[in-house]
Amino acid sequence: MVEASFLELIILIFPAYVANAIPVVFGGGKPVDFGKNLWGKRVFGDSKTIRGALAGFAFGAASGIAIAFVLAPFFLPELGLEQKIAVAIALSAGTIAGDLLGSFIKRRMGMKPGSQSLLLDQLPFLYTALFFAWLAWGGLPAALGVTGFIFLTVLTILLHVFFNILAHAFRLKKVPW
Repeated sequence: MVEASFLELIILIFPAYVANAIPVVFGGGKPVDFGKNLWGKRVFGDSKTIRGALAGFAFGAASGIAIAFVLAPFFLPELGLEQKIAVAIALSAGTIAGDLLGSFIKRRMGMKPGSQSLLLDQLPFLYTALFFAWLAWGGLPAALGVTGFIFLTVLTILLHVFFNILAHAFRLKKVPW
């Protein structure tokens, strides 16, 4: 297995980025934790909603499925269409799970929803998405390699900061992080 190019990695991770961004636009409504507490603190907080989680998963998976059909011959040729679709769905589910994990950890640390944490705001969704994708495709670590892993980490941090500032400017987010 040859390491994927940076372009292939961007195409591969795109469903995770979509799944992470969409809840900002389509969120709201009932919280995922239904207002419940664990150890005296909210499990996730009001900002993690059922509608946001479902919309993020649906749009992320749909974008990945569309990419799998349209760009199938142009990225990761060793994967079949069905496996690319499975990876896209896994990335989307992993993104939502990772975002919830980051919120869960922040609540345990006593951080309020919307409070800034460099590592917990950007990286749990990426690493959990990659873990889920690895479960769907065992060849992922070889395709990523160390260079690809570092590339996606840095790219995710930069894009996360940029798009959160943009979302704040458009009043989609209360805080720019």
